[in-house]
Amino acid sequence: MVRARPLPVRSAVRLRRPVDIWHKPALSAVVALAIPDLTLWALGRLDLVLYTSAGAMCALYAHGLPYAARVRTLAWVVLGMVASLGVALTAASLITSTALLVVCASLVAAVHKVVCEATRIGPPGNIILTFIAASAFFVPQHPGQVPLHMALALGAGVLAWLVCMAPALIRPQGPERIVVARALEAAAGLLRTEAGTGGGQPAGVPHARHATAAAVNAAWNTLFLVPVRTPARAAARAGLERLLVRAESALGDTGHAIEASAGAEAEPRNTRIAEAGAEADRLGGWACELRSGRQLPEVALSAAQAEELAGVAAEEPGPRRPAPGHPRGVRAVLARLAPGSPLLPIGARVAAGCVLAGWASMAVGVGHPYWAVVTAASIYQANTTLSWQRALQRTLGNLLGLLLYSALLPLMHLGPLAMIALALACQLGTEAGITRNYWLGSVCVTPMALLLTEFGSPVPATTLIADRWIDTVVGVAVGLACCVLVTNRRAADRIEVALERVAAAEAVAFGLLVTGPATRADDARDIGWARDRLAGCLVELREAVEVAAGEWWQRALPEERIAHAEQRGHRALAGLVRRLSAPALAA
Repeated sequence: MVRARPLPVRSAVRLRRPVDIWHKPALSAVVALAIPDLTLWALGRLDLVLYTSAGAMCALYAHGLPYAARVRTLAWVVLGMVASLGVALTAASLITSTALLVVCASLVAAVHKVVCEATRIGPPGNIILTFIAASAFFVPQHPGQVPLHMALALGAGVLAWLVCMAPALIRPQGPERIVVARALEAAAGLLRTEAGTGGGQPAGVPHARHATAAAVNAAWNTLFLVPVRTPARAAARAGLERLLVRAESALGDTGHAIEASAGAEAEPRNTRIAEAGAEADRLGGWACELRSGRQLPEVALSAAQAEELAGVAAEEPGPRRPAPGHPRGVRAVLARLAPGSPLLPIGARVAAGCVLAGWASMAVGVGHPYWAVVTAASIYQANTTLSWQRALQRTLGNLLGLLLYSALLPLMHLGPLAMIALALACQLGTEAGITRNYWLGSVCVTPMALLLTEFGSPVPATTLIADRWIDTVVGVAVGLACCVLVTNRRAADRIEVALERVAAAEAVAFGLLVTGPATRADDARDIGWARDRLAGCLVELREAVEVAAGEWWQRALPEERIAHAEQRGHRALAGLVRRLSAPALAA
């Protein structure tokens, strides 16, 4: 049985709250772009801006990672960008057929999409890599020029790496403090939601519990990336772990205590609700202290929690470790790319959609077919609904962006310095707006992309505006058509796999819950690992459901099984958390 799902409109253009760290990639990119741009201006070689921009735009990545992990991740991003640029420039120097260049650019775009999804690199994902590489495929090039242009990109990439690592000198624990603060804020929100219901279960409570479990799970995965090579670093990480354990305790302390008092007298029930509210205020206050950079507060934990964090159960005492049996690093990436992966249909969508969009752009006589390729690549998301929303957002944003570009034309005529200043301002505006909604960021992306074209080879403004608009319409139309035709039937299969993993994790959890309280360090370790596995499985199940639910033509989802699995899973998770939290936490 299959069913078609409606495609939303209003939610696609609704503005959200900006991401808390939007200014970090924004300022990093502005600095990384400004230095090479001004250097090229001083040398009179602004025609090389595309190549330095390739490396400088790497400064947008990895701002959510601890600095120890950011070192490696950014290096891979820079190498990936330079390699993609090298492939594009080599093809541009050897291939004369525009149609064949469109095919090459589309295949590279598909590789970018699949690899970025498999590595979970995070925003801005594949779009920056594809934008630069697709543009380079259509830049006139001689084979002898390729090494110099790649060297410029590599040099700018090294600069971007330095810019992104520079904050470590001031706030070396900044990224992990922020992610723990998010977990504390999510836990505080859960406490307030459940306290406000007086023990009931309205629609908002399951969502709040899932948001808290996801935030805590993300925070642990971040802390696992923080090395503890020195006593000072070990102490700093231990302090964050204690705060995160306290946030995690909200998954066990809330609901259970309030529900237990739901049938009691009003005064005890009101007391429990007041205690939950006080704990929420305490967690929120700690989150503010983390964000402000102040000294970590002292946090009281139960004996089992303290033993688990101290590593007493392990042969080598140390920080909390991830649960065994879960692939990490390169093995995890390869597992996500294995045959049968739901990412493969997405890659097929990108390749087919980009090829057809580029060829359609050529057919209507547009001089920049790579814009259609980039447009098609940018709209492909995890499912049809999200792709539709992205297509609508990009169309609206590009239209408004072309109006903004027209308004800025008089300023561009002031000279190269004015153009550089406008490009940097557009980059800042892009990062400020794109976390609120993609269309708002696209308003600034469009004039910035046209400015990069102006640096290389000036084109009449009317021609640029017309080509950009036609390519946007063509790319969106063809891209959506391919998205509808190439359905991701594996999305529902992913739910079945996720349900099996949740069931296995639940069985282990309930087995530990019937054995009694954690009296030894080994018990605390086993319960902690079971809690981590179950929380991760629940997060993966919810992600799989949301992806599959967004496919417009998909067989009916096992909604009852999903709801039952999530209810049992969160009940078991709460039990494990309570087992480690007993006796009740002190303030």
